[in-house]
Amino acid sequence: MLYYLVLKLTSEISAFNVFRYLTTRTGCAIITALLFIFVFGPKIIALLKVKQGRGQPIRLDGPQRHIIEKQGTPTMGGLMILSGVFVSTLLWADLSNLYVWSVLFVTLGYGAIGFYDDYLKVTRASVRGFSSKARLLAEFVIAGAAVLCFMRMGQAPLSSSLAVPFFKDVLIYFGPFFIFVGMFVIVGAGNAVNITDGLDGLAIVPVMIAAGSYALIAYLVGNAVFSGYLNLHFVKGTGELVVICGALIGAGLGFLWFNAPPAMIFMGDTGSLSLGGCLGAIAVAVKHEIVLAIIGGLFVLETVSVIVQVASFKMTGKRVFAMAPLHHHFEQKGWKEPTIVIRFWIIAFVLALIGLSTLKLR
Repeated sequence: MLYYLVLKLTSEISAFNVFRYLTTRTGCAIITALLFIFVFGPKIIALLKVKQGRGQPIRLDGPQRHIIEKQGTPTMGGLMILSGVFVSTLLWADLSNLYVWSVLFVTLGYGAIGFYDDYLKVTRASVRGFSSKARLLAEFVIAGAAVLCFMRMGQAPLSSSLAVPFFKDVLIYFGPFFIFVGMFVIVGAGNAVNITDGLDGLAIVPVMIAAGSYALIAYLVGNAVFSGYLNLHFVKGTGELVVICGALIGAGLGFLWFNAPPAMIFMGDTGSLSLGGCLGAIAVAVKHEIVLAIIGGLFVLETVSVIVQVASFKMTGKRVFAMAPLHHHFEQKGWKEPTIVIRFWIIAFVLALIGLSTLKLR
């Protein structure tokens, strides 16, 4: 909204020309989302405490210290993040860009699914939400609608292909079946972040690192000159997604202020599912789906640990890890929560650097 106001003012006040630049608007999006959560965060936390009473139900089969230390902490903190991202994006993004609306659709849609799941858990005082099959179906429907939009907005054959990193001209063409590939990426990303969210501050920083990485990717891919120089596939219009990435970083920083150990609020499925879905949608839009598995490698590791644990127990009756997901394994091994969280942040940062290296190594 402010973007259009600025466009009108530039003809009268030349100083406003600076707001035409994507980098300037991204910086404004970061600050706006951050300030929004600093101002409204305490009020949202207070309201959720009143509404939820005993807070988020704690799993009895998880680490025992969680039952004592985390009992009574409110959940649905994702509402803070989503509000900051949505308001900031509306203010600073070019709202005529369909990529912006498609990514917001996935983000808010997954946020609604997560909110309903959190709501059922809190009202029932149970760790069980609604049917996992119904939840996955809703996730696939939302993701499918977004991927279909991406395919129609893009140019063939790129829009229906999977770009392979490290190679400038290698595309795996799927045609209309690419919709299933895109759906898998978005749904997988949403649930991977959801699995990772288990300790104070653990998920939000890797999400911000991934968002920062994809802000750079979107900026380069959406620019014909830069994409041509780096031998990247140019996707017209995706540069505007940098603003959403910026809003996500700002909202994440604001949320971390309240989620840092000991957390005053948990993001819940409302936050983790929507943030993962947002990253997945951006990855599909900018045609860097495979790179997401590298940049978001921490989320992949956490998810694989659960799959391996379940498969091993079903086939052999033995567990590979002391407890899954992976962060709980280290808790059971005696690592302190801040140690696990900070070391996982470091891993996420290193993986992001490796993922970004694919932009040049072609």
